[in-house]
Amino acid sequence: DEQIQVVLVAIKSDLLEGINAAVERTALQTQIVDVATMALYNAFRYNYSDVTDCSLLVDLGARTTNLLFIEPGKVFSRSVPIGGATISAAIAKEFGEPPVAAEFRKKRDGLVSLGGTYAEPSDPDAARVSKIVRSTMTRLHAELMRSISHYRAQQHGSAPARVFLCGGTASMPYMREFFHEKLQLPIEFFNPLRNVSVGEHVSTEEVAHSAHLLGEVVGLALRNATTCPMELNLRPASVVRAHELKQRRPLLMLAAVCFLLGLLGWGFYYTRAAGVMRQSTERLSEKVGEMRRVSNQMDEVRKQIKALDDVATPLVAAVNDRSFWPEIIEELNARLPKENIWITELVALSGGKPIGARDLRTDLAVLAPTPVPVLTPGPSATGGKSVASGPAIETIFVRGLYLHNPRQQEVVVDYFRNLVGSPYFSVDPNNQAKVIKPTTPNETEWAFPYELRLELKRPVKLP
Repeated sequence: DEQIQVVLVAIKSDLLEGINAAVERTALQTQIVDVATMALYNAFRYNYSDVTDCSLLVDLGARTTNLLFIEPGKVFSRSVPIGGATISAAIAKEFGEPPVAAEFRKKRDGLVSLGGTYAEPSDPDAARVSKIVRSTMTRLHAELMRSISHYRAQQHGSAPARVFLCGGTASMPYMREFFHEKLQLPIEFFNPLRNVSVGEHVSTEEVAHSAHLLGEVVGLALRNATTCPMELNLRPASVVRAHELKQRRPLLMLAAVCFLLGLLGWGFYYTRAAGVMRQSTERLSEKVGEMRRVSNQMDEVRKQIKALDDVATPLVAAVNDRSFWPEIIEELNARLPKENIWITELVALSGGKPIGARDLRTDLAVLAPTPVPVLTPGPSATGGKSVASGPAIETIFVRGLYLHNPRQQEVVVDYFRNLVGSPYFSVDPNNQAKVIKPTTPNETEWAFPYELRLELKRPVKLP
């Protein structure tokens, strides 16, 4: 499976802000903040695109040495904390002098001792410096070999076929010969200007002498000239915000112009609308006066209509409620099973108490036209949606008998189920015990009593 290579770069934000502040003090603006190793990689790929095998780029810096293993479609970098400052510190320790003097001595007498049969410098101090440099470079060589082994074992890379040197410490005499002796590989100085032309007003000799120091500069410059294989930008947050604001500035200016034009347009519109509104208001004011007189006349008519409704409503309700009891009896009879059951008693209940009878044992003819206690109800029980106020009939208590039959008291349950769909009674099909008072049949009697408590959907007001 193809693997994805990831490069993770981190730097302290306050350090970035400090670098950016230094750039802005020169009246310049920060556009790209690149990483040294990545800039070297981009410069190498641009100038040595014809190299197809594994190459090792050794950047000998002041505090660290960066190692870049470069293959087609693959790159691996590693930093070793050995550099020119390490040599200066060793010289200062050897000669017992301050770092500034040791740095001067390194630049003046510094070279890499070739060892073996090669003659040492005639100056004893220079010979001591050359041995110190060789000792430090030997340590670096050991780290370099460990890095090669790590790259080949962990990154599955190839062995380097050639080595390129760059950085300030690489210009020390005999540095190229030292690495050639240790690695037994072709050693070259990295030339980042191999495919880059030099300007007319630039000294070619000076550029050629310090070309190996310009790798990071060329790699960074290529970011603006072409598309690079690896592009990172570590701009500080303040620079990113300023850049985004600069990009949005034309849009913000256009939005401000549109806003001002919109205000002018709305101002003209409202000025025009105010004039039209004033004219319309004057015309409507005349019509409003006429309509107000008509409205007063209509209010008088509404009062007369209300007075007539107050007189007519009780009369209409009384006429409608005359059919209350016949409708109730007709409903009970219509939903009664065809055989083995009949009704013996009907009692109206108000507040749980019987009306028009002393108790529930008053016998009535079974659905016959026997006179029923005359009640004068209020609003219609079957029409309208207003609930009766004051004393009202809320419940009809039904008592009856059912004959001894194979289904026994199931005939009462059938009656209960028939009444579930009644428009007059509120019967909960899931609460049978609330409506039916059960009895236990026996083999000695031919008929058995039953009781039903039916709540009216619309209570009927009592006179």
